[in-house]
Amino acid sequence: MKSYQINISNDAASLLTARKAFDENILPLKIEDGYFHVGLSDKNNQRLINDISFHTGLKIKPVELPAEIILSRLREIYPAEESKKNGQSEIISESAVNESSNVEFVNQIISNAVKAGASDIHFESFEHAYRIRYRVDGHLREIYNLSKARSAAIISRLKIMANLDISEKRRPQDGKIRFPHNNNNIDIRVSSLPTSFGEKIVLRILNRSQIQIELSNLGLEKDQLELLQKKINLPYGMILVTGPTGSGKTTTLYAALQRIHSIEKNILTIEDPIEYNLEGINQSNVKPEIGYDFASALRSFLRQDPDVIMVGEIRDRETAEIAIRSSLTGHLVFSTLHTNDSISAITRLIDMGIEPFLVASSIKLIIAQRLVRKLCDCKTKIEKTNDEFSDLPQGFYERSSCTKCSYTGYSGRTAIFEFFDISENLSDLISQKASPGIIKKLAVENGFKTLKDAGLEKIKLGLTTYDEVLRETTL
Repeated sequence: MKSYQINISNDAASLLTARKAFDENILPLKIEDGYFHVGLSDKNNQRLINDISFHTGLKIKPVELPAEIILSRLREIYPAEESKKNGQSEIISESAVNESSNVEFVNQIISNAVKAGASDIHFESFEHAYRIRYRVDGHLREIYNLSKARSAAIISRLKIMANLDISEKRRPQDGKIRFPHNNNNIDIRVSSLPTSFGEKIVLRILNRSQIQIELSNLGLEKDQLELLQKKINLPYGMILVTGPTGSGKTTTLYAALQRIHSIEKNILTIEDPIEYNLEGINQSNVKPEIGYDFASALRSFLRQDPDVIMVGEIRDRETAEIAIRSSLTGHLVFSTLHTNDSISAITRLIDMGIEPFLVASSIKLIIAQRLVRKLCDCKTKIEKTNDEFSDLPQGFYERSSCTKCSYTGYSGRTAIFEFFDISENLSDLISQKASPGIIKKLAVENGFKTLKDAGLEKIKLGLTTYDEVLRETTL
C-alpha cells in the first residue's frame, strides 16, 4: 500500500467542525496563499469543492487521497468525535454543540453586532477563557465567555476574512473585511494585537446605513444648525471640529460635506482612514509608508483645483500651516483637532507654531462635541429632591429598563455641541495672543454656550441623563 506523509496545520483543522469533516470525508491540510488545501477521495467532486468554498470563504485546492487514509487522519485530529458512518455514538465537541462551524459562529457574531448597532467587537484571550464583547452606544458589553480552546479557531477565521497572515502572531496587523448583511456590504476594519495569552482582535464596524450623515440628524440646536449652515457656505476659511476619539467628529464633517456637495464644487478629502465612501466626493487615504501623509496630500490637492478640502486631522505644524494658508487663498477647509473644548483649539494651533494673526484671520468656526447616550422610551419622570440637581428644572427624566434597551435604560446616542463663532472682536483678541480665559469671557458676552450648557439642554428635553452629561463634560 502506498505510504502517505501528511502534515496537517491547526489553522486548517479549525476551519471545519468534526461533524462536517466526517460527514463529507474532508481532510483539512493547510492554508497557503489564500487557498484551503483539503484531502478528498475524489478531487473532481465539484459540488463538494464548491460547498467547502462557500462554507469557509476560501478558494479550494483539492488533493486526492484514499478514503481510508482520510478517515484515519480525521480520527487523529478530531479524537473526541466518532464518525456517524460507523453507526457509533457521537461525542459532540463545543462547536458542534452550538451546531455551527467556526465560520458560521464568527459570521453570527458579526451579524448580531450589526443588528445591535455595535461600533466595535472585541475578541480577547485570557489564561483560561476567551471573551467577546460588543461596544454599543459607547459602552462595552460582554456577549460570550467561551473556553480558551475556541480562541485559535476564531482568531484564524478572523485573520482569513481580513487577509492577514495567520502564522504571524508576534506583531500587530491591520486588515479589512467586507461583510454581506441584509443585501448590503458592511465595511469592517480589523486590528490584531499580541497579548500575554494570545492575540486580541478588534473589529471596527463601519455601517453606513447607521451613520447619520445629515446635519439635521446630529442633535444640533436650531441656532447651531443655522450658524453652521451659514459657515459651511462661505467661499473660504477654516472650520474645525474638536473632541476626543470616538466623539463623532468625522460624522459631523461628513454631514457638512454632504450638505454643500454639488456638481459645481470640487471637494477633496484626505483621511486616515476613509471611514465611509461619500458619493460624488473625491476621498484619498494617507499612506505613511510611501510618504503620503496629510501635509503631502494637501500640497497635491492645491494642484487639483479644489473648492473645498477636508483634512482628517491636524497633527503637526506643517499640516496646520498648509491648511491655514489654503483657507486664506480661496479655499474652504474642514479639519479636526484633539482638544478638550473649542477655545483650546486656538492655544493648540499657536503652540504648534502658527502665528496668532494667521489663526485669527483663517478660522471661522470651532466646534467641540461629545456623544451621550439617549434615554430609552421606558424612561421615567422624577422630581428634584436635593441640591445635587440645582441646575436642572423641576421634574426631569431618569432611565428605567426594558427589553428594547437590553435593560440599560439607554438606546442610541446623540451629540452635544459647543460652538465658538469667531467674530471680529474675538479675532482681534486672538491676534493679540490673549489668554484663553479672556477670550472665553468675551465669547460668553457674545452668547457662547459651553458643552455643559448643551448637555443641560438635552437633559431638560428628556433626551439624556445627568450622569451621561457628567461623564462627558465638566459639570
